[in-house]
Amino acid sequence: MSTALSITLIVILLSILGGLIRILRGPSPAERMLAAQLFGTASVAMLLILSHLMAMPALLDVALVFALLAAVTLVCFVVLAEEERR
Repeated sequence: MSTALSITLIVILLSILGGLIRILRGPSPAERMLAAQLFGTASVAMLLILSHLMAMPALLDVALVFALLAAVTLVCFVVLAEEERR
């Protein structure tokens, strides 16, 4: 089981690398924001897996905070994009 979870962590890290490439080369701000959302989602997934692997329930709280910060980031982006459009 831990081997499968370790492989899952590696796959998530590779997806973060793909998101980093999209942030650096993304033609539009919306694509860059979606890649940043990928970072938030991937970090939550990684923290949940690490919490299970390392038997550290405190990482669940950290994952919850990351999820909330990712949501707030998206809301701020939408508000700023709407103000810029006006």
